[in-house]
Amino acid sequence: MVPNEILYILLGICGTLVSLAAVVFLIYLLILVRPGGKTPEDKALLCDYAHRGLHGNGVPENSLHAFELACEAGYGIELDIQLSSDGEVMVFHDGTLLRMTGVDKKICELTSDELSVLRLAGTEQKIPTLREVLALVDGRVPLLVELKGGTLDTTLCGKAYEILNDYKGSFCLESFNPWLVKGIKELMPDRFCGLLYSNMVRDKRRDGKKITALDRIISAMALTFVCKPNFIAYNEEDRDSFPVRLSTRLYKTPKFIWTVTSREAVDRAHALGEYPIFEKIDRK
Repeated sequence: MVPNEILYILLGICGTLVSLAAVVFLIYLLILVRPGGKTPEDKALLCDYAHRGLHGNGVPENSLHAFELACEAGYGIELDIQLSSDGEVMVFHDGTLLRMTGVDKKICELTSDELSVLRLAGTEQKIPTLREVLALVDGRVPLLVELKGGTLDTTLCGKAYEILNDYKGSFCLESFNPWLVKGIKELMPDRFCGLLYSNMVRDKRRDGKKITALDRIISAMALTFVCKPNFIAYNEEDRDSFPVRLSTRLYKTPKFIWTVTSREAVDRAHALGEYPIFEKIDRK
């Protein structure tokens, strides 16, 4: 075979590879990463949110005390929900109870009655149920409810829907898990629902954990198509990452940012059209 024929073959292969790469990028651009962004009808939802309530200085996170302080200050409240073993929707962040209660078990391993006797961070505050939080807030400030869960099980969506569907106050929902976002959107199609984002590859590398193929897919925000979120809530470290810039700038998706820890960072977020989820900032 003469050298020119080899060159033509190589050029043909390169052209094919470039074409395939272009097709893959277009699929990523137009399908995989494209959110279903929209501005909520309830403009009260576009506000600053106190991360797990106004906690600190002896006030534990995700406690009724922290939520009451946020209401008194007029801040929206970000909170986390997951299920007890008997299916009660509890307000709690961590995967285990150890850090906040000293008990080395998971929320899902105890009943709501067993959880009710535990105390948060050595205080008299207990782990509240979502029903208790809604009764306390009673529409005074908007809520940003994060659904916790790392599997395809969407039972939490149905349980949350049963409680939130009768709530008259302002609230929106979010999750890192696109299947939970999809699940709650199907039940509450008119609600403002968002996808949480952080670069999992970076986060796991920092923690010395094994990086999986799914971590890379999530870090590329390539599962957005599963749920078509109305907004993106991203880690402050990822503000300028390619997936975030693509989703929020090209598709004009509303932007929430977490976790902001200074007044200067809050002001910057406002200047950039972001809605900050903050903590460790002096109260009003």
